Amino acid sequence: MAYQITSACVSCGSCADVCPAGAISEGDGQYVIDAGSCLDCGSCADTCPNSAIVPGD
Repeated sequence: MAYQITSACVSCGSCADVCPAGAISEGDGQYVIDAGSCLDCGSCADTCPNSAIVPGD
């Protein structure tokens, strides 16, 4: 399952910089992950300074 960005996101952009699939983009108020493009690699979750990215259901 694709990772998800929670409301703890502060829009720092560090996740988008490390996503090998380019699946993360700036949304309205926080970053969002395109589930169809996500490789489920976890690079974004490992990079997030606020632990705002979690595995999807």
